[in-house]
Amino acid sequence: MRAFLPLVLTFLALAVVQTAIRARFEHPAREPLELLGLSAILVAGVLVSARLVDRRPVSEYGLSLGRRWWKSFAVAGGVGTAVNAGALAVSVGAGWASVTGYVQSPGVLSFLPATAVTFALVAVAASWEEFVFRAAMLKNVAEGAESTLGRVPAVVVGVLLSSLVFAALHGGKVDDPAQYGYYLEAGLLFGTVYALTGDLSLPVGFHVFYNYTQGLFGLGVSQATPELVALELVGPAAWVGEEGLVHVVFAAVGGALLVAYVRWRDGPLRVRDRLTRWTPTTARGGNPDDRREPSAE
Repeated sequence: MRAFLPLVLTFLALAVVQTAIRARFEHPAREPLELLGLSAILVAGVLVSARLVDRRPVSEYGLSLGRRWWKSFAVAGGVGTAVNAGALAVSVGAGWASVTGYVQSPGVLSFLPATAVTFALVAVAASWEEFVFRAAMLKNVAEGAESTLGRVPAVVVGVLLSSLVFAALHGGKVDDPAQYGYYLEAGLLFGTVYALTGDLSLPVGFHVFYNYTQGLFGLGVSQATPELVALELVGPAAWVGEEGLVHVVFAAVGGALLVAYVRWRDGPLRVRDRLTRWTPTTARGGNPDDRREPSAE
């Protein structure tokens, strides 16, 4: 239950906030208001989950936000940007995409402010997904299954389950069932990196910049966003587009680069103990050892 509660509650809150704002406001006022609402829900979701649902410090989710955290975030952001640059180069070089313009903004805002708002919205959305699917769902499932399966199998189950739910909830962007494979791959990538680090800096950094630069480089087709390079996709549907094989391959390359970075930074790869370890928040005036550990079903 604890594994799914943050997803369900914050998803409902996001739906209510977005529906209310979009019913009352138009572009360009709508996007900043959505940003404020989504940011508030993300922060509240993390704090409520930590304080009331899991009864653990926020840092135990992998949100230490120290200097090392932000350095890893930046590295992952660079990897996410680089793989989309590679996808752009391959798509244009193969003749599957043609450049139709540069520095374009779809709304009334000029390119720079529109890009800033878009980046902020993407960052909040990607951070929310990493929190609910990796920090809340994967970790709680692994904690609950560890006593029965053992540490590594429990984490594998957490990675698989969170990845399946992650893919399923992207069904609104899928036209063909085979395209679910792209989102399943993304879930496995983020979950694996989280399992190897016990930290959200790499998954969040890659997720934010990958999603953002996909639109910035004209490779996204599901929504209108500011584009540094505007493209017309003319190649085979199986290869181009957000779920095309070009992105499948480059996402896998990005995942491999993140794993290589973890190997270089931390040494031999291993599943982190903290994925199945519950560290309680110290009760005021009490000893954390006296507190009962909640079930992690």
